[in-house]
Amino acid sequence: MRVFCAAVIMTSYRRDYASLACDIKDWGRALGFQQVGIADIDLGLAERRHAAWLRQGRHGEMDYMARHGTKRTRPAELVPGTLRVISARMDYLPEAGERAWTMIGDPTAAFVSRYALGRDYHKVLRRRLRHLAERIRGAVGDCGCRVFVDSAPVPEKPLAEKAGLGWIGKHTNLVNAKAGSWFFLGEIYSDLPLPPDPPTPNHCGTCHACMDACPTRAIVAPYVLDARRCISYLTIEHQGRIPSALRPLLGNRVYGCDDCQLVCPWNRFARPCMEPDFKPRQGLDRATLLELFSWSESEFLERTAGSAIRRIGYRVWLRNLAVALGNGPCSTAVVTALRARRDYPHHLVREHVAWALQRQTRSKCP
Repeated sequence: MRVFCAAVIMTSYRRDYASLACDIKDWGRALGFQQVGIADIDLGLAERRHAAWLRQGRHGEMDYMARHGTKRTRPAELVPGTLRVISARMDYLPEAGERAWTMIGDPTAAFVSRYALGRDYHKVLRRRLRHLAERIRGAVGDCGCRVFVDSAPVPEKPLAEKAGLGWIGKHTNLVNAKAGSWFFLGEIYSDLPLPPDPPTPNHCGTCHACMDACPTRAIVAPYVLDARRCISYLTIEHQGRIPSALRPLLGNRVYGCDDCQLVCPWNRFARPCMEPDFKPRQGLDRATLLELFSWSESEFLERTAGSAIRRIGYRVWLRNLAVALGNGPCSTAVVTALRARRDYPHHLVREHVAWALQRQTRSKCP
């Protein structure tokens, strides 16, 4: 791992750091980011909150959240020499919220979180941020610029909040007063002493719409999420059995959950993005549960190529779909599809298929 130089000599870019910061933001927008901000690396408050969250066990089985010690909240320990973090956001909303509610309201439809409908955002943002880092190096000469996109122990939301990109809402997502919360975040750790941007005030006020809307009541207090109850955690991060008591609450959500964002009043300012990479692929914005449940493993791998969905694996994909089918209306087609998977080689799938069949037969299905 490269160690950043503590001192940077401006070479071909002979201007002050304030001007450089302005140009970095312009370059970022030219690369497709809607906003770029600069944060200092004092994350003391975030560190204390993260430690309390871990002590309470609210990270579930996400052991990586507890690894690396203070490197997560002390950027200069993760990348020595880091003085500032350049934080960037890129919008991804592929459609208006009404379409999402239509899918959630149709128990035969498969709801996939809006962020996963298109190309894997990790690849898209990482490529753009690397171009931005190269542009910075080209302007100032040799300097430290290390890119992160939801990788390594990087607290992207607290850093984005410090960089003035928005505030962390009661649902623990970042909210921007002009763009809502439908955006991805990425970072460049830098040893350039750029002037940091002022943080944005919190504008959640007395609103608790996100807390009320959470199907599993995973937002246990304002700004506190218990991942163990969160549908996004249960359908993506969690690789084992979904607790029986929570299964009915998942509805038809087979990959992630957007309810807390859909009800946030600030998302009335969100605009559908024009980024081609984030347009829905493989018909995932209108697929039925039976259609997706019929995919073979080879079809799953082929159709999720380049998608964030692939990382959960085929077994978890079938597990999630089985639960959703069990929550749906009784039909001969559903029972037939479930029975075809009843003897699936892996116990994880078999258990959730059996649960779904029991739910269906209780409804006096054929």
